[in-house]
Order: sequence, then structure tokens, then C-alpha cells
Amino acid sequence: MPQETIQVLDVVLRESPSWNYVTVSRSFFSTTFGHRGDIGEGLECWRGYYQSLRPTQMGLSLNIDISATSFFKPVTVVQFVLEFLNLRDTSRPLTDRDRVKIKKALRGVRVETNHQEDQIRRYKITGITPVPMSQLIFPVDERGTRMSVVQYFMQRYKYNLQYTSWPCLQSGSDARPVYLPMEACKIVEGQRYSKKLNDKQVTNILRATCQRPQQREQSIREMVLHNKYAEDKFAQEFGINVCSDLVSVPARVLPPPMLRYHDSGKEKTCAPSVGQWNMINKKMINGGIIDNWACVSFSRMRPEEVHRFCCDLIQMCNMTGMSVNPRPLVDNRSASPNHIENALRDVYRRTTEMLGKQGHEKQLQLLIVILPEVSGSYGKIKKVCETDLGIVSQCCLPRHAARPNKQYLENVALKINVKVT
Repeated sequence: MPQETIQVLDVVLRESPSWNYVTVSRSFFSTTFGHRGDIGEGLECWRGYYQSLRPTQMGLSLNIDISATSFFKPVTVVQFVLEFLNLRDTSRPLTDRDRVKIKKALRGVRVETNHQEDQIRRYKITGITPVPMSQLIFPVDERGTRMSVVQYFMQRYKYNLQYTSWPCLQSGSDARPVYLPMEACKIVEGQRYSKKLNDKQVTNILRATCQRPQQREQSIREMVLHNKYAEDKFAQEFGINVCSDLVSVPARVLPPPMLRYHDSGKEKTCAPSVGQWNMINKKMINGGIIDNWACVSFSRMRPEEVHRFCCDLIQMCNMTGMSVNPRPLVDNRSASPNHIENALRDVYRRTTEMLGKQGHEKQLQLLIVILPEVSGSYGKIKKVCETDLGIVSQCCLPRHAARPNKQYLENVALKINVKVT
């Protein structure tokens, strides 16, 4: 069957759900698919399903799976800001940094006014005012009469604004802006949050959607019944019939490969069980050699905590078959997450100078990097280290580095060995 034909039939099967649900690429989401969970910072998790028509050996198959993504909570903008910035004191003005964060998060988001019960209007946010509401003055008539937003709302709507030290939302164009107090606006339901989630939010989504295989199968079956493909008018017009039963195919579980370790360890082979194994009494068959290494921390960990983590990690590397110098080339460095590139280049410069004084031609072999608590810097660190400076780096999350267990240290040691051999 031509690919164009398959695409047409796929569009036909997507027509009905696109009218009833929120469409995101090939997935559909709705609050009717189950409880929406709070994932933090003004966002919530919506359940949905992925759908795609695919050609298989059995003919055309409808591929359906459970999915989930993040949406803005349908709350007042004030409530969103409080959760997004984790604020408790609503009396203090927002900082410039706060305004920038809110502007990035809310740009393009649709809101509806709530200060008039009989007249609800919707607006699309284009920005945030640079000054607080109490200082925001605009012309109200053709004669050039000027009035503050606070005065205007009191005179026009008898609405006493409370958050006068906060900026206003801005809609419309720069030439003809519309100023909207945050407390008079509510976020319209059903808007997906498309920006990058932090680690905590990702974890919350995974917890909300994690299911055992049997539960996932049951959820998929319930989703198919809920969609009522047999009653789909568009599918009927094209003569498409969707069977409600899952396809059964013969399968078998392949035995796991036997793992081999170095002869110097107590255990030389290992058979994984349920996809798991550990490094107890084992040594890597090709252990790497690291003479020159350093560590830089962008976290809030204390220097003694960073030192203890490095000692534990290097000890684990040596225990599992590597040969690593127990002393770093230069002292461990703590740096601000706002100066990542400068700190990495400074460590590289200092280690290069140190090796030059010692008469070595080798460069830094490994840089251990403890990431900031706020996510988003991993890609930048990797680019500077691997691409710009040409050094091997191993990034570690501060929550793991502060309280490392044996299994975590073993896993990091395995990663380091692969990178340096």
C-alpha cells in the first residue's frame, strides 16, 4: 500500500479525537482520561494516548500507547506565579530576575479575565510590564488624560487591586498594549507547557504514569473502548473498521549473555538476573589508567562533602580494576552556576600549567563535574569540555554526590572506565 494512502487513512482516524481532545503531535490528551497530577511550579500532568497507523506483516495496524505530558494548571496567574517562583511573601516586589522567568514561562499563554462575572474576555500574553502596577500609567481618552492601572480598575470596575507591587501582564502590540493585572486573570485550561521540565517535574510525571505491564495493557484496552472507533463517523465513511482486541504474536525471551570480568577478581563471570547485576567481588577486564584528574563543583555542596565524594569515587574506581591517582592534579574547585564556562576553562588552564611545570605532555584525563541543583547546564558543560577543550568529563547530580551509595559509585566508575579506555 502506498505511503500516501496510509497517511490519508491516518488523518481520517485522527479527525474525531482532534475535535474532542487536545492534540500534541501524534498524541491526544484530556482530563477525561484520568486524574491529572500536580507536578510542581504551576504545572500538572495530563494523561492521553499516542496513535499511529502503521503497515505490518498482518496488514494495517493501529499503534496505540499510553502517554502523558505537562499542562498549565487552570489557576489564577497570581497562584501560578506563587507556585512557579516558590514564593510565600506576596507583599514583596518581584525582582528583575523573577520578571524574566515569568515572561519566558507565560509568553504566548492564553488567559481570561475574572473581574467581571458577566463579561469574560480572553487575551494572549505577549510580555510583562517593566514597572510595577502602582507606577503603570496610560492614556484613557483622546484628550490625553492619564490614569494608573490601579485607579482605572477602581473607577471603572470598583475592583480594589491588591498586588500593586507586582507588574502587569501585557497583551496586544507594543504600539497598542493592553495591561492586565495578574490577579484579574486566570490561565485558560488545556494549554500544554512545551518548555523543558526540571528534574523534579520529570520525576513527578514518571511517578504519575509508571505502570506494571499488565496495568498498562489494561489501560490501553480501556482507551480503545473509550474512543469508540466503531461509532466514528469519519472512519465509517471511509470503510475503516478497528478491531478492539490486541494483536497476539509469538515471542520468546532471549537468555542474557554471560558477562566476563578480570581474572584478578574473586568472580570472573556473571549471569545477569532480570537484567540486573553488580560489581561485588568483580574487576573490569580492561581497567583504565588515570594519572591526572580534577573536580569542579557548581552545587551548594560544602568543600568537605565534595572532597569526600571524590575520595569515595576514586577508591571505587581502583577497587573495580582501574588504576587512578588518589590525588587530584589541582585542588577541588567550587564555582557559581552563573560562570560555568569561565570556571571550566580556568580549571583546564591551571591543570595544563601544572602538567607543563612537571614536564608532562599529557593533558587532563578526567574532569569530575558536580552539576548545579537547577537543571539545564548539562549540555553546556559537555560542549565546553568535550568539544571546546577536548577533555573527558563525568557529570554527577548533587543529590547523589552528597550521599553516594555503593551501587551509584560502581555505576559511575563503569561510566568513567568506558570513557578513558
